[in-house]
Amino acid sequence: MPTERQVSERWVVFLIGAVQFVNILDFVMVMPLGPDFAKGLGIASSHIGTIGGAYTAAASVAGLAGGYFLDRFDRRKALAVSMLGLVLATAAGGLATGMSTLLMARVVAGIFGGPATSLSLSIIADLIPVERRGRALGAVMGAFSIASVAGVPMALKLAEHGGWRLPFFVVAGLGLLVALGAIFFLPPVRGHLVNGRGPVQTVGVLELLGRREVQLSYLMTAVVMMAGFVLIPNISAYLQQNLGYPRDLLWLPYFVGGIVSFITLRLAGPLVDRLGAFKVGTAGSLLVLVATYVGFVRYPQWLPIPLLFVLFMTAMGVRNVSYNTLTSRVPDNPVRARFMSLQSAVQHMAAALGAFLSAQLLTDLPDGTLGGMGLVAGVSMGMSLLLPPVLWVVERQVRSKEQARALAVPAEQGLAVPLSPQAHPHQ
Repeated sequence: MPTERQVSERWVVFLIGAVQFVNILDFVMVMPLGPDFAKGLGIASSHIGTIGGAYTAAASVAGLAGGYFLDRFDRRKALAVSMLGLVLATAAGGLATGMSTLLMARVVAGIFGGPATSLSLSIIADLIPVERRGRALGAVMGAFSIASVAGVPMALKLAEHGGWRLPFFVVAGLGLLVALGAIFFLPPVRGHLVNGRGPVQTVGVLELLGRREVQLSYLMTAVVMMAGFVLIPNISAYLQQNLGYPRDLLWLPYFVGGIVSFITLRLAGPLVDRLGAFKVGTAGSLLVLVATYVGFVRYPQWLPIPLLFVLFMTAMGVRNVSYNTLTSRVPDNPVRARFMSLQSAVQHMAAALGAFLSAQLLTDLPDGTLGGMGLVAGVSMGMSLLLPPVLWVVERQVRSKEQARALAVPAEQGLAVPLSPQAHPHQ
């Protein structure tokens, strides 16, 4: 392991972004590949949401368990273990022989992928000052766009030419390289420990959950994830089976939408820093409502599918940067990993519930289309309407707490590793 060193914010953001890229790609590629492996393994298209839900449900349980112990370790070492476990589980997915073995592999992937997400966000929150954290989180969340621009099209093309198993093996190989890079080049993150060995203070899970701002933050997370994942696992099947979009062009909407989403995330982060999470998040929520209605309730035949993806992914990106930036401001540094781990549990469980709900609402019709997409879209839109008022309440409480803390705590306190004096804020 490398010794403790000074690093720039830019380097930290790049490494965490690479970790998130692999972690996100491992998850998001499964849904566009759904019709491919469903055909190969004899799984009904309406059950694709169950495969996605298996990952998120397992990640939720892992996040809940991690809330009890993750703050006791150097965050870099804990992240390394999580990433290596994810790599092995992803490779196992490529060896699946039926729905049961694929479900098992995705459960194991979720067990390791969930903590990897919370640890990554904790590292960013520990090392990046609050005044630049929205920009940093926007850059890290750009990994989702890159996974869409490069990762999902790559996975679809690999599956087209080498079978649906090949993307699992390739992503596992990429994950191994990124995990090794994080192990050897990320700085130790021990600022939340006493003398680098134990927690600064002990805050129990129940005590943490008893805090009003924490409860509202988790409610906000659940609303966002359920609203998204009642739709997302079924988009690929919907495009191909309901709208007649050709399989060999399926990479294009993800590519175009991902490019625009990446640009949007880079702009949305600074906007959240300047205008606040409520204003930007409300605008994103309104865009999500429009995109969902147009795409899944009253789709106009003249609208190109790639343009629909641009609208949908841009709206999701603006909304998600806002709520992620706001939730990163809720916990104190010593309990950040515990908070993030429990948030990951809520996040993944809500996503699992959304995916499982969609599997119950959708049916495979005799003509090969998916029935019930309008109902699923209505459920998603209803939940999206709940987000703005929760954003407003949480932001007010967080600002009051930060103002009180600023009177008693030096601004520089909380950095796990001092950033290099010559470091410049990331672009």
